[in-house]
Amino acid sequence: MAGFDHQPERAWDEYDWERFLQQQDHKTEKYMELLERYLDDPNRDQIIAREMGWTQLLDGHDWTQEVDALLEEEEEEKPPPPDSFEDHSLYRAAFALTVWIDHMFDQDATLQNEPSAVKLATHAALASAKLAAALSGEDVDEIGMTIAYLKRALKAITLSMDAAAALLREKRIAAPQHAVLLQRLFQVRDGIITLIGEYRCEWRRRFGSEGFRG
Repeated sequence: MAGFDHQPERAWDEYDWERFLQQQDHKTEKYMELLERYLDDPNRDQIIAREMGWTQLLDGHDWTQEVDALLEEEEEEKPPPPDSFEDHSLYRAAFALTVWIDHMFDQDATLQNEPSAVKLATHAALASAKLAAALSGEDVDEIGMTIAYLKRALKAITLSMDAAAALLREKRIAAPQHAVLLQRLFQVRDGIITLIGEYRCEWRRRFGSEGFRG
């Protein structure tokens, strides 16, 4: 994986993967910022290539089709995702949460312009996406990646819980509605915490305590 020092003699743990994922987030964010800034510039492609450090693309040829490959080159070692994550009870609970929130928006269209409600929906959807990524990477060598994605899902669901509390405080949802929402959020949160613990135990079983820093 380019741009990240990896020790091939050991499997990556959750902290290796978290550092790697943060690097990828930064690269993607930088590319999107540059694309927006220079969208109408006739030399856009060359400017972005220079800013991103893609010197191999500064030879004048049309390189637009190669951008996605460069952004995702570090992902090539990840195993292809199986279909099984959709059958996992935790993923189903997270997906059901997003459906429930969508239904809440349907019942009160004004919530679509409410910052706390948007935060709730956005981070609930993000938690579901991170769970899908985590549960698609159960290969023996990718336990660290799975835990890293689970931790990101946990962060997203925690932010959703904060947003739910704000909606109640702002009296945008009623107490009974908040109670149901909180029950669903806790179901997903507790499930993520349980899975993190299970995967950490599995890491220790496979690689021993020396390879784990948690």
